[in-house]
Amino acid sequence: MQPTEMTVGHLIKRLSACDPAAPLRLAMNPFFPMAHRLEQIIDVTDETGSPVVYLAEGPYADTQLGHLPPEVAVALAWQAPVQAPPRRARRSARPAGGQ
Repeated sequence: MQPTEMTVGHLIKRLSACDPAAPLRLAMNPFFPMAHRLEQIIDVTDETGSPVVYLAEGPYADTQLGHLPPEVAVALAWQAPVQAPPRRARRSARPAGGQ
């Protein structure tokens, strides 16, 4: 089954529940998740004559913001949740000299 594409209407509906003053970011590349600043919206007609809207990062060097926060990658199912290893009980301190 082919995945359905998100429409502009669906995006507007989802975004209407968000804080309108919040910065908009783009999560890219599930194998090396990075966060990008979203700065451009391009409305074009594709080769079949259908309208298509592209969301794009900006043209500046600082558009890529760095690694995607782990909780976002987990929420997108791009990474599995990671838990800290269990703590072991400490052994008694060794005497000076390593004996």
